[in-house]
Amino acid sequence: MVGRGTRLREDLFGPGQDKENFFIFDVCGNFDYFNAHQDAAEASATRSLSSRLFTTRTDLVLALGKNGTDAVLRVEVADTLHKSVVGMSLDNFIVRNKRRHVEKYVNRTEWESLTEHKATEIVENLADLPTAVRDSDEMAKRFDLMILRGQLAVVYDDGTLPKFESPIRSVADGLLDQGLSIPQVKAKEELLREVASDEWWEDVTLPMLEEARRELRSLVRLLEKKKAAIVYTDFADTLGDIVEIDMPTLHSGTDVERFKAKVKDYLRRQPENLALRKLRTNKALTPADLESLEELLARSGAGAPEDIERAVENAKGLGRFIRSLVGLDQQAATEAFSEFLDGRTASANQIDFVNLVIAHVTKHGAMDPGLLFEAPFTDSAPQGPGQVFESGQSLRLVEVIRSINDSADAMTG
Repeated sequence: MVGRGTRLREDLFGPGQDKENFFIFDVCGNFDYFNAHQDAAEASATRSLSSRLFTTRTDLVLALGKNGTDAVLRVEVADTLHKSVVGMSLDNFIVRNKRRHVEKYVNRTEWESLTEHKATEIVENLADLPTAVRDSDEMAKRFDLMILRGQLAVVYDDGTLPKFESPIRSVADGLLDQGLSIPQVKAKEELLREVASDEWWEDVTLPMLEEARRELRSLVRLLEKKKAAIVYTDFADTLGDIVEIDMPTLHSGTDVERFKAKVKDYLRRQPENLALRKLRTNKALTPADLESLEELLARSGAGAPEDIERAVENAKGLGRFIRSLVGLDQQAATEAFSEFLDGRTASANQIDFVNLVIAHVTKHGAMDPGLLFEAPFTDSAPQGPGQVFESGQSLRLVEVIRSINDSADAMTG
């Protein structure tokens, strides 16, 4: 904590108010302990992403050699590790210190029969060495690491696969939600839908995971990064009396995000459903359409009836809930705002503002008009739509947004 406390930080207490001092609250008596034990061991340094990838690949080669399965994958992973070692130049003084181990494992035959002893020797001496074989795509490398650890979980069958399944599925879901307008993502749509589905994971195999790694790793960088605004506040901390309290018992319920993901995955596989198509293309729904959507949701098997009922209630309607998952067709959204996108009447700033609205309703299927006064809309118009449009146009923009929201409800009368 001393090391963290001494780190500099500009604007910590507000613009122009840099960090000048720090306090350490030694509740556990660490200073007393380390003054009495000055030879205490130092904490180990965090290993680099490349080092962790090298280590995990070595573990996978060892594991595949033990159970004698997936010989093709074992050879491919061993080849990757061998190429990395070949790229370790002995002219580098860091590599030179491990010369004996580098020269040993430059020999490809050493990788054919990997033992526990060899694997330990490789990781301890080679994993952290610099190599000419580099990959600058950090997001792709992180995806590689998730897949490799998932493959190890499959080999050992130790019940840890769900820990890696969730983030891998999140990547596939994110690409399907954000990137189908990108040709590279669109080309992998079928595989993305498979990886995002429950069925793909029921009997997932090592080759299936390897295919997903190879085909999708270069797409991960296309995922949108969430922007977070910096917020300054000025307050004084006070430390009152320490009081022990009993923590109330917590009961686990349905994983809401997983429930929504299951419903979304099921709906994606129903492109021929007429009511769903009308909902996606901003067409008016009839009561019969809502009945069809209700049956569709019930057949999904994504959750208990009470889960579906709660989700529909929170979304203020069945149509609105389903559209929040499937989004709105981009062409339909563009047509709804066509009067604002007419180049003869709209300025560049107005078109950019409306395009932000279209992007939002395309992804989420609806929009709260109040969001027009929040980021990202206020990035270019801090005072909201009134800064870009005349009063009448702003009101008309809100009317179009509300009409899109209302189109998810059934017509009455």
